[in-house]
Amino acid sequence: MESTEGKGFAKVLAIGTANPPNIYLQSEFPDFFFRVTNSEHHVQLKQKFKRMCDNSNIRKRHFLVDEDILKEHPNISTYGAPSLDTRREIVTKYIPKLGKEAALKCIKEWGQPLSKITHLIFCTSSCINSIPGPDFYLAREMGLPATCNRLVIYDHGCHAGGSVIRVAKALAESIPGSRVLTVCAETMLTSFQAPSPSHMDIVVGHALFGDGAAAMIVGTDPIPNVERPLFEFVLAAQQTVGGSEEAIHGHATERGQTYFLGKEIPNVVAGNVKKCMHDAFGTLGMTINEGEWNSLFYVVHPGGKAVLNGMEEVLELKQEKLAASRTILREYGNMWSPCVFFVLDEMRKKSSNEGKSTTGEGHEWGALMTFGPGLTVETIVLHSVSLRDY
Repeated sequence: MESTEGKGFAKVLAIGTANPPNIYLQSEFPDFFFRVTNSEHHVQLKQKFKRMCDNSNIRKRHFLVDEDILKEHPNISTYGAPSLDTRREIVTKYIPKLGKEAALKCIKEWGQPLSKITHLIFCTSSCINSIPGPDFYLAREMGLPATCNRLVIYDHGCHAGGSVIRVAKALAESIPGSRVLTVCAETMLTSFQAPSPSHMDIVVGHALFGDGAAAMIVGTDPIPNVERPLFEFVLAAQQTVGGSEEAIHGHATERGQTYFLGKEIPNVVAGNVKKCMHDAFGTLGMTINEGEWNSLFYVVHPGGKAVLNGMEEVLELKQEKLAASRTILREYGNMWSPCVFFVLDEMRKKSSNEGKSTTGEGHEWGALMTFGPGLTVETIVLHSVSLRDY
């Protein structure tokens, strides 16, 4: 595979992450969830939910939701109760705040003044009909330049992190000197529901999803000895899997955001991973033969244990290849859009801590993949950065 040196591809210049302070251990969450929603009478459902949590490979998750919020707004935890306005009022204020926390950490690592940020991309599936959007409030609260070009990406769900990277890459590479601040922030307050045997998708989601935010600075041609690139985005591609639109879908309703998660999701993902990888690397003139998948490093959206297991099996990956994704799933759950930023951050830290030669666990080339509604697959070809000079 040929070098990318001097080709002006977009690069990650800094990453920052943030989570709400409320931490819930997965082993204790079933008792909390059924108690605060007055659902203890659903004995069999609680037992089933507990088994889901026990088998999730998740240790803890972070949430904005706590007992104080639910006591103040009991309609949120009452199944079927109208609560959209209540949720919208809380989330509209909170999502920019959580995003700001991640963005400030990112900018601190970057080490450059706010005046150098030329573009802001804000991504969320948690804000409902908020105008102005969270991009406006984040820019105002951070003091970004009035000339900063803002863009919001709404309702892309779990593949959104890849979508943001694809758009940020296009902006950075087409506008010389630009610095794109990308922010993804999500809270499950929007979709928090009391459990019901008639809507098992919500029950499954409550065993898997969590809150979080992540930010990234993207740009080309880093300033020597000032900006330190972490990864290079060589190619970004989106693939929509035909006939799979019912696998994941959701709606904003009077009782909050509802979603539907088909059992076929892991199989659909596993059945399309190779094609997406071959297409992406093939566009660059690269061929990866069967049995060579372990020569890459992987930054994969941790959609759930079954999704990661399916990808691991179809590519015949060594167990450690998806370790970064499994770490984020274990410590945070599936946070939707910011998840893959967390995995990218974990990858570079893990590589450094283990004394690897590159930010990609010692490998030169890697793949970032996200999966979401559509069913949509985002594939980013990554090029790592040497750690020898760090």
